Amino acid sequence: MKKVERLLKGRNCIAFLDFEGTQFSHEIIAIGAVLVTLNRKNEIKAYKDSFKILVKAKNKIGNYVTDLTQITEEMLKKEGVSFNDALLELKKYLGLKWKKCLFMTYGNHDLRMLNQSIAYNFQFPKEFCQQIQHNYLDFAAFLGDFVRDEKGNPLSLIHSCELFNVETMEPAHDPRSDAVNLARLYDAFVKNSGLVKDEFKKAVLHTYHLPEPIRNVLIKLNNGEAITPEEYDTYVKEYLK
Repeated sequence: MKKVERLLKGRNCIAFLDFEGTQFSHEIIAIGAVLVTLNRKNEIKAYKDSFKILVKAKNKIGNYVTDLTQITEEMLKKEGVSFNDALLELKKYLGLKWKKCLFMTYGNHDLRMLNQSIAYNFQFPKEFCQQIQHNYLDFAAFLGDFVRDEKGNPLSLIHSCELFNVETMEPAHDPRSDAVNLARLYDAFVKNSGLVKDEFKKAVLHTYHLPEPIRNVLIKLNNGEAITPEEYDTYVKEYLK
């Protein structure tokens, strides 16, 4: 798909990331990642063993986040490392490819958490953070141009995986699992152009402020019915009465 090629800009590797963050200060408390290499069709050719690390935050996690992620203050005290050390470990995991890959998340909240953690910490690998910020893609926003629910809203990661028949890694709301699931979703998207085409035709119907004549035409076309210029003209006349 040309749209994917334009996003990759000749890159042959992607680092899929997922951050978990505190409830109120939105600092990173866990990082999940998986690095992949791509073939000439931009499909995933190989996965590197996935990465996960817990990160100490300056502020409290919050009960909602603990219930969702099962990450507790005690876990961070025992197993967590500083924000600086966590990013250095992530950089080490990526190896020499950290300067060459595209960083991809599902939703833009991950980038917000990165920026918030930077704001709370004096020490962090500046060049590495800039590399993520400047070579970043929100796959949820990209996918939303093609796939939406019946109300015109973007799908969650889990619902997108269900749509593309992706076998998901458990547990849910674990950064390692979500990073791997995002990688599998990307690969399924690239390999299923027919499904993307069918979902795009449905998504167009849910575009906000779509004029009624255009909607009527698209409904007929999506149902496999022919539409003539005269019928379209009739729709327009009815609409403009």
